Amino acid sequence: MLSNSSKYAIKAVLFLAINSSKEQKIMVKDIYSSINVSEAYIAKLLQELARHNIISSIRGPKGGFYLTEEEKNQTLLDIVKVIDGENRVNACVLGISECNDENPCILHALVGPSKNIFLKVLETTTISDLTKDLPKAATFFPY
Repeated sequence: MLSNSSKYAIKAVLFLAINSSKEQKIMVKDIYSSINVSEAYIAKLLQELARHNIISSIRGPKGGFYLTEEEKNQTLLDIVKVIDGENRVNACVLGISECNDENPCILHALVGPSKNIFLKVLETTTISDLTKDLPKAATFFPY
């Protein structure tokens, strides 16, 4: 359902939500090992998220990435749409381009309801929701 890129992006944003602020920016080198993905790849994802105002970034010696309180109110679906695009979110699980309610694939009736529930969770869960219980959220990362 989610690409690896979206999974990495969500993990990186959660890392930032737990560990950053406008005063305490986080560099890519401080994130990538916790996300378990290459530094260059997570940098590309974070730059894309910053370009779409999902996260904030500042360039320069005291720069890095961080989340504002307002950005923490964005949903997981906001992240996924930036990384994967809306088409992937709504795509058929078998990759059939003509699959829809009027012309369903063989798995449509089996997967459709679960997929709709999952999309609703992504649509209604904010970054802040996942980090409210900070001790529990913080154990998600070894940092």
